[in-house]
Amino acid sequence: MDWNDVRYFLALARLGSIRAAGASLGVSHSTVSRRIETLEEQLSARLFDRSRDGYTLTDAGQQMLAGATRIEQEMAALERGVVGQDERLAGSVALTCCDTFVSELLIRALKDFCRDYPGIELAFNTDSRPFDLSKREADIAVRILAIGGQPPECLIGQKLVPITIANYVARAHLPRLDPGRGGSEARWLTSDERSIHQRLIAESSYPQPPPWGTFSSLELLVQAAREGLGLVMLPTYVGDSDAALQRLEHPDLRHVADMWLLCHPDLRDNARVRATRRRVADALERLEPLFCGTGWSTSAPG
Repeated sequence: MDWNDVRYFLALARLGSIRAAGASLGVSHSTVSRRIETLEEQLSARLFDRSRDGYTLTDAGQQMLAGATRIEQEMAALERGVVGQDERLAGSVALTCCDTFVSELLIRALKDFCRDYPGIELAFNTDSRPFDLSKREADIAVRILAIGGQPPECLIGQKLVPITIANYVARAHLPRLDPGRGGSEARWLTSDERSIHQRLIAESSYPQPPPWGTFSSLELLVQAAREGLGLVMLPTYVGDSDAALQRLEHPDLRHVADMWLLCHPDLRDNARVRATRRRVADALERLEPLFCGTGWSTSAPG
């Protein structure tokens, strides 16, 4: 049995869709379909029931799932063990960040690191979903956890900087949006987590403006605020860095979460991962005033 066929089987079993499985593996849906058909022919067993709703495991597929998962875990452990002992300051390091704003900060901060270690190649990814570091979907993850939250016990975690939010408005739309200046069109932009936003609004210095809209990502929320669609609560590392935005008279600085650096313990002795992890931590800790919201001043332009 080809291990790659097992990977295709696991992706389809978990996602239930040929297209989704193909996207997760970086191949076309026809490739997934062909590999699954080949695997079923080799085993002389039907592993999936096909329907308009997708693919579901048959009894034979359920039986194979447990064994395939064990093989996947053993293969991942073998890879981590070999990679973890690599003492070369060369090779690829996969780094996933929680949002594009943190990625941009790190790319700027890591320029010197890339010159100091030309043999290390960084593979950047921006995605807030939980990455399975045990499967080496990433070597290092920068993630935001709730205050008091702890990373999974299977990972090495280092708490770096606080996540502080403040109230912002677009500079170009101050007269009509700023409640402190009698803005008649003031309203709060919200994300998918509307209930959390409603609580934050109620506890803010500006509880009267109503919540409006739902924006599924931090990037969309910022764009909506720039265009003057409403007031917005943003992390200070985002809002204070945006020339189109400024804090309201009462910014209501609030510590709402913490940023963590995560890594699998099997990679702690890998030279390139260790060097990258140390430089990422140093870079973010040097930016602590930006994350705390203490780097902003009323003399900012505007």
